[in-house]
Amino acid sequence: QVQMVESGGGLVQTGGSLRLSCVVSGLTFSNYPINWFRQAPGKERQFVASISSDGARPSYADSVKGRFTISRDNAKNTVFLQINSLESEDTGVYYCKPHGTSHWGQGTQVTVSS
Repeated sequence: QVQMVESGGGLVQTGGSLRLSCVVSGLTFSNYPINWFRQAPGKERQFVASISSDGARPSYADSVKGRFTISRDNAKNTVFLQINSLESEDTGVYYCKPHGTSHWGQGTQVTVSS
């Protein structure tokens, strides 16, 4: 059974930073590209960033380019999302998901206050 456990969220002020982590189990982690999504209150879940299975090719939504950095540690089955220069629009629950799978974790809440 594929499981994702996200962590690292919290309440931060505008302009602050957070580093989110996601530990994945139940599959061969190094074979899968991994995506990060977020869901703001009252809105649909949206793509934020992805990273190739070898970590060489990150990709970002336009709204986060230059502020978010995705990375992974295949030895630890973990993917990271470094978030800098946080804006109020970044508030939401952040989820990671291996590409092509249907399971979702519980997510981690990010709240940005002005």
